[in-house]
Amino acid sequence: MISYEGLNRVETYEYPKEAIREALLNAVAHKDYSGGVPIQISVYKDKLMIWNEGHLPDDWTIQTLLDKHSSKPFNPDIANALFRSGYIESWGRGISKMTEQCFNFGLPAPLFFFKSSGFWVEFRKDIYNYNQLKDLGLNERQIKAVLFIKDKGKINNSDYQTLNDVSKATATRDLTELVEKFKVLDRSGEVGAGTTYVLIGS
Repeated sequence: MISYEGLNRVETYEYPKEAIREALLNAVAHKDYSGGVPIQISVYKDKLMIWNEGHLPDDWTIQTLLDKHSSKPFNPDIANALFRSGYIESWGRGISKMTEQCFNFGLPAPLFFFKSSGFWVEFRKDIYNYNQLKDLGLNERQIKAVLFIKDKGKINNSDYQTLNDVSKATATRDLTELVEKFKVLDRSGEVGAGTTYVLIGS
């Protein structure tokens, strides 16, 4: 997005630049170069994906990456060169840094998964806008509720009924779909009257 401050042109990126930089450096340091396949970047209207050939260390899972973990680069010499040149500032914090930067940028946490003999990082745009939610299949009441949560932080069944002028049964059905079918919301608080709903990742 292009804007201006006085005479100066200001460019606002669609994704946090530092998070993309971190993902690319990780791809370089952890790539299996024996296959000869280049690192691949796929850009879509709602996401950006980076793939590199390679695999996780033995006995590691995606959850290991998401938790606090030690650094085990597939190419220690390349990783060390990146560290000594200042491109990598700390070991084992890349995943948490990318996640923090996305949250600070107002985007969902990046996704990490292993598929097609390689490792994927997927950055997603803010899906919580009218057009994206409509494309996901949410009805007008549900879209209104999601935008309400985006502004207020949470919603409960009573709020949903008031916002959309619907019965408790309709509110419960709509909210359940947002949690279980569309996976847009998380339940929070005590079950029953104390239940509130927040956006996933918030």
